[in-house]
Amino acid sequence: MIPQTFIEIAGDILGSTEKGLSGSKIASLFAAYAVDYNVDIPYPSYSFPASVPNKRHALKKNLSSFDPKQQFKIIKELCEHSELKDLPEVKDLKIKLLTRFKSLNIDIDTVNEILVDETRFWLDGYTKSLEQYNNALEKYKGNIFERNLLDDLRLSLELLVKDILENSKSLENQFSDIGFFIKNNNGSKELANMFVKLVEYFTKYQNEYVKHDSQVIEEEVEFILEITSSFMKHFIRMKNRN
Repeated sequence: MIPQTFIEIAGDILGSTEKGLSGSKIASLFAAYAVDYNVDIPYPSYSFPASVPNKRHALKKNLSSFDPKQQFKIIKELCEHSELKDLPEVKDLKIKLLTRFKSLNIDIDTVNEILVDETRFWLDGYTKSLEQYNNALEKYKGNIFERNLLDDLRLSLELLVKDILENSKSLENQFSDIGFFIKNNNGSKELANMFVKLVEYFTKYQNEYVKHDSQVIEEEVEFILEITSSFMKHFIRMKNRN
């Protein structure tokens, strides 16, 4: 079950007067969901009756008509709507949804979706790195398990490290700088060593698949994507402590 309190909060955010979906968009989107799930909803069209105090009320009542798994999918997809997905409060709502009610997620990707969303949240201030990270995710979600996916992911990490360390060095030339950065932010030498191994793994792995012109292995791509995401998120959090 998704508690009614969460439905209320989701409705307030997604149907916000200033930043949320319009009344007509709420009606049309929920009408489509009603058809897909064969569910009757109270407000399938716009304009809403005079008894409806605002569009948030209509959104909440419509959402309450669906079962928990359907509600999960609807909230998740509304959080990913082009008009909402970049709002900090919507990103936070999606992370809470994925974290608290993950058992309801029937469309969960193989990759750790919570980790991915948290990483995108932290990358919000690093535009170039986020762009490449999203490119890698699009290829992954499209089942394009090729070298280019790893190229995008590696470049995303490289751009992030350049921004954090304020230099223009390649990843292979960042080892000592990363070591100093981690040490200065009370990190362990083991973390620095793990970063070195990650970059070595990127290099060797990509060279091997370039040489043989073959597809990478899906399970291994998932591993590289998740461990790289963890590093990126952790580095940004260390930077933000300053």
